[in-house]
Amino acid sequence: MIPSVLPTYSRAPLTFVKGEGSWMIEADGRRFLDLGAGIAVNALGHANPVLVAALTEQAGKLWHVSNLYNIEQQQALADKLVEQTFADTVFFTNSGTEACELAVKMARKYWYEKGQPEKVEIIGFQGAFHGRSSAGIAAAGSEKMTKGFGPLLPGFLHVPWGDPEAVQAAIGAQTAAVIVEPIQGEGGIRPMGDAELKALREICDAAGVLLILDEVQCGVGRTGRLFAHEWAGITPDIMMVAKGIGGGFPLGAVLATEEAAGGMTAGTHGSTYGGNPLACAVGCAVMDVVSTPEFLDAVNRKAGMLRQKLEGLVAAHPDVFEGVRGAGLMLGLKCKAVNADVVRAGYDNEVITVPAADNVVRLLPPLTISEDEIAEAVARLDAAASQVSAADKD
Repeated sequence: MIPSVLPTYSRAPLTFVKGEGSWMIEADGRRFLDLGAGIAVNALGHANPVLVAALTEQAGKLWHVSNLYNIEQQQALADKLVEQTFADTVFFTNSGTEACELAVKMARKYWYEKGQPEKVEIIGFQGAFHGRSSAGIAAAGSEKMTKGFGPLLPGFLHVPWGDPEAVQAAIGAQTAAVIVEPIQGEGGIRPMGDAELKALREICDAAGVLLILDEVQCGVGRTGRLFAHEWAGITPDIMMVAKGIGGGFPLGAVLATEEAAGGMTAGTHGSTYGGNPLACAVGCAVMDVVSTPEFLDAVNRKAGMLRQKLEGLVAAHPDVFEGVRGAGLMLGLKCKAVNADVVRAGYDNEVITVPAADNVVRLLPPLTISEDEIAEAVARLDAAASQVSAADKD
């Protein structure tokens, strides 16, 4: 008999009932150090008082009015994002998946309005993840994402990860845009190098095609800059944002230049809940914290500490781990053991991690994690690795 909740998730046998900063409390009272942050969502930790205050204040005023009217909080958040980024304009969604849908539509509408409606193809990368909508799975292209869901939305090509020359070769008369995650998250914490990102920008400029960045997982301070592409000194034409921007409240956005967004006029896109007062009030509070130099400096300092300790962990358990990859507080442990075994051993030792492709364990802690909590988290990972080693020897 099918359960009342559709069984599309392979859930861990854990039920969390409360969160406090970098900690989650299980129904039985156990306290887990959270190195997952709801898959890079709880950027400011659990029950952050600044976000609680923003949400509570807004909840007492106005929840929803729809986009038939001006929304003060939406305008305020759009202004903050435009001020802090390359973008001239912002559309708000509820999720990264919805942001992907608009990014694809925006790129194709751009060329339609230019009188070149044949330019519909979007070049993506193998190992990518852009959400689970029809456009998202087509943009990713992997069998894991697409099997059983055909016919797929046409107009997507896929090239090897981190290979600008393959992008160059794939560009043709129908190419509208290139879409890329500066750091693949679900794909196994695989960063694209600064040189490769610069090359992509140059290739797109030379060919006259749009560059779409998917910063749903790597954005909003996660790498120690407000957005990951800033390290490479480039800007996109269109960017997808979600996860951390709401600090745990459902919120996403598409940021774009005036040129790229020019075709999106009244009636071309919409959302019932996107940009609602509750979400945008929280988003404003997140931006006020995350966008400050002091906060980002702290992320970089803590990221350096965590990476150093993880390198020591890898050295201490060469039978379990191969190495550390990633940037900022978006790190991955490449495993020799089965990554799912490492995640499960983490549960036994009350530390939360997230599996990814390429046999990687993701570490995506709240950006507010303390240095003492980092030390404790790595100690618990050390105990988990020892448990995996002992199990392998039995």
